[in-house]
Amino acid sequence: MTGKKTAVFFALLAAALYAVNIPLSKLLEESGAVTPAMLAGLLYCGAGVGMAAVFCFKRISGINREEKLLCRKDLPYTVAMVLLDIAAPVLLMFGVANTASANVSLLNNFEIVATSLIAFTVFREKISPRMWAAIALVVAASVILGFESADAFRFSRGSVYVLLACLCWGVENNCTRKISDKSPQEIVMIKGIFSGAGGVAVAFIAGEGLPELWCVCAVMLLGFVAYGLSISFYITAQKSIGAAKTSAFYSVAPFFGVGFSFVLVGERPEPQFYLALAAMAVSTVIMVRDTLSGGAESRVYCHTHTHRHGGTVHSHEHRHIAFSPFHIHFHSHTGTKI
Repeated sequence: MTGKKTAVFFALLAAALYAVNIPLSKLLEESGAVTPAMLAGLLYCGAGVGMAAVFCFKRISGINREEKLLCRKDLPYTVAMVLLDIAAPVLLMFGVANTASANVSLLNNFEIVATSLIAFTVFREKISPRMWAAIALVVAASVILGFESADAFRFSRGSVYVLLACLCWGVENNCTRKISDKSPQEIVMIKGIFSGAGGVAVAFIAGEGLPELWCVCAVMLLGFVAYGLSISFYITAQKSIGAAKTSAFYSVAPFFGVGFSFVLVGERPEPQFYLALAAMAVSTVIMVRDTLSGGAESRVYCHTHTHRHGGTVHSHEHRHIAFSPFHIHFHSHTGTKI
């Protein structure tokens, strides 16, 4: 398997590992073994503890030692990230408890909408026309999934919880963006340990008890796999094929989640689900195309010129591929000795 194919495999594996979290969490909640807020906290604790071990191993062995660590000026964004990561998983698990896991998997795409709109309004980032179209489709699909029925013209409680979780993650993504130049393992470690501890504290305050030891271990293992390893594989893919392509391949995660929900939980959704599924599929295709193209029209330019390096005259044939705001070009050299 070539390097790029391996990277694509890791990106898809990251999506699959994250997606399996929703149906397995649904099964754990329905078994009565663990309550929603406690489940959310333990999942993040598992990711944090697991990534702490990975982080310490890499620092001791000298792997990626050149990566920058968080510092004092990053504190406001780090604190905001942790607080939002306490609220979002708890809301998500209440959503899992109150609606079908297939619905939750698709509604997770609303995080893209929240992240994009916050980046647009607060950080003045540009959004391409194609991305606006994709956002509109995600919103439409979310509305379709949220309605309990045609007779009951109101959002289901579970859908509201999931959408609120996505809103929290949208804000959190923009906070994390401000510290994205720092060590990813350290960020995940801090997210997991502190947000997980906060989630467990919220569970205790709400009167939820600690589950049995086997359940604690199982949930933390799921958290390490679904959050910790998923992010680790995502980073591995990103190093080979870049952030844009990795995020494009990772965008299939909700559809993995739907498949897992059908197989593991045995869900058979209402007809409106399939209408929302089609809208989400179209929006995902649009987002992938927009991501891979850089969100801009490309232009190709060709020209030839010569210049001298020492005793060699180089003829350069240039083929420019310009993606605004980036400019990438390739050229070949033919040299003549004089």
